[in-house]
Amino acid sequence: MTKKKVLIIDDDARNIFALKATLKAKSYDCLSCSSAQEALDLLKTDAVVDVILIDMMMPEMDGYDAIPRIKNLENREKTPIYAVTAQAMVGDREKCLRAGATDYIAKPIDVDRLLQLLSGSERLS
Repeated sequence: MTKKKVLIIDDDARNIFALKATLKAKSYDCLSCSSAQEALDLLKTDAVVDVILIDMMMPEMDGYDAIPRIKNLENREKTPIYAVTAQAMVGDREKCLRAGATDYIAKPIDVDRLLQLLSGSERLS
């Protein structure tokens, strides 16, 4: 089995660092972008990305705007996208799913739940 490549999109370097460290320890390869626009530029290329973790609250372009744009990219419409957000209020999960997210995980991240989502995405791809 090949390593899955995870793209982490988050404007907070501390979140990227923590997610990368956690996922690398579980044998995932990671890429990161600090803005949604940077991620869109990367995703327009042939870069291998098996799954995306996107922070929903970022300046300039948030996850709610970025997810539909990612899904509209010809080579990315089937890529699983997991919304990662500190917004854990009633209805936030549904809002993320309406934007096109595959699923949702709240911060602080439950690592077991994250790994469960990622292992489920391996069956999707």
